[in-house]
Amino acid sequence: MDSDQFAPLGDSGIIVKMGDGIDQKTHEKVQALARLLQKHPFEGIIEIVPGFTTVAVFYDPIRLFHLGIEFPYNWVLAKLKEIMATLPETSVKDARVVEIPVCYGKEFGPDLEVVAVHNGLTPDEVIRIHSETEYLVHMIGFAPGFPYLGGMDERIITPRRSTPRLKIPAGSVGIGGEQTGIYPIESPGGWQLIGRTPQRLFRYEGEPPSLLQAGDLVRFRPISLVEYHKLEGADS
Repeated sequence: MDSDQFAPLGDSGIIVKMGDGIDQKTHEKVQALARLLQKHPFEGIIEIVPGFTTVAVFYDPIRLFHLGIEFPYNWVLAKLKEIMATLPETSVKDARVVEIPVCYGKEFGPDLEVVAVHNGLTPDEVIRIHSETEYLVHMIGFAPGFPYLGGMDERIITPRRSTPRLKIPAGSVGIGGEQTGIYPIESPGGWQLIGRTPQRLFRYEGEPPSLLQAGDLVRFRPISLVEYHKLEGADS
């Protein structure tokens, strides 16, 4: 086991590096470790945060010290190494699939034409390509419930806007470089907006509050404006 696989994160965390690239194999390793730690947490763990290629493990050094553990970092590091030695295999074949309805274009997708022109496509072709792909949720971040989705077709890759918008409505679906994502709450952002979903991705009162979780598979389903407003009312 490489020593550079582990690194301290402040005085109460450890970063575990699971791979070098944003790919399916690394993602599966990240999810395997995160799920194992969440299901069987050891003493002192506060939070497990999976990323693209790493898992951040946060712990309470004061609690561990009071339990007689003189060097909490070394103790947690040893525990993680033990767990890594018995890490189970996992696969996206077992992932949950979540369908997200999207109304593309017009007022909901002001940048759909930009994406089409940039890639030499028609707006309808962009919609077809975007909605026919199955996406992997690599991680949740940036804003509560914001999913970073991998697997977007290279035919619709489009750079972020040169000037970010100050206010993007919740539910907006956008493209930023090689990724696509959904803004779960109203926030600033620089991604190219191509549509909007009436599905609420983040509920403060929910358990868990985020609809999507790292490891999920997402499929977008194109819907009409009429269906959008119908689903919006049902999901309020």
